[in-house]
Amino acid sequence: MTHIISFANQKGGVGKTTSAVNLAACVAALGHSTLLIDLDPQGNSSSGVGVNKKKIKNSMYEVILGECSLADAIQKTPYSNLSVAPATISLAASEFELISMDNRELALKKQIESLEEEFEYIFIDCPPSLSILTLNALTASHGVVIPMQCEYFALEGLTQLMLTIKKVKQHYNPALSVTGILITMYNGRLNLSAQVMHELKKYYGDKLFREPIARSVKLSEAPSFGTPIYYHDKYSKGSLSYMDAAKELIERTI
Repeated sequence: MTHIISFANQKGGVGKTTSAVNLAACVAALGHSTLLIDLDPQGNSSSGVGVNKKKIKNSMYEVILGECSLADAIQKTPYSNLSVAPATISLAASEFELISMDNRELALKKQIESLEEEFEYIFIDCPPSLSILTLNALTASHGVVIPMQCEYFALEGLTQLMLTIKKVKQHYNPALSVTGILITMYNGRLNLSAQVMHELKKYYGDKLFREPIARSVKLSEAPSFGTPIYYHDKYSKGSLSYMDAAKELIERTI
């Protein structure tokens, strides 16, 4: 069975793309064939695995609008068992073009169904908004990983996202569930972090990944090399943290 997981948070700058890229690379490094779908018009997931966006022939823009198949957009990366369906800024225009389409929330789901059996895991990096693209991702997915920081505004955003997931589950995708909440950019020395973690454990204890992802210089610099942290510095704190999270994610999806 293919496990389809969206990485979603409407708040930007929370480590969503960093988590999608690095968990995809780590799950792939553990021997699982993995596809990373970049559904964010910023295209940072594509850059994060070394894609030269100037040389993209078919992107997720063409896929979403049915101008090419998902298979035609997929590129192999230099990293073991990891492929990517890249995005460029043109994907932003699809939001407007999808509005007039019938069953617009199913555009991605139909594309994924055509090649589900080729991958064990399909990770979807959503845009940082509760948009039609995010709706497409949630409708196509079995689970959602929610990366978030230990901040009070993040708690408010989490409540809104949980309501959105509930509505998508009711109206479009009964199989959808929250795979887990992944704390990113964690600083255990801050009282605020401890307070927010207390609240999260109180209300979402079973959904929290066991270990948060701490702030890391190596983790921050890896995207500038177009390299996941596992391949940039295998034994760095960030790499070890994401590998632990990848193993837990696999446990959660078995």
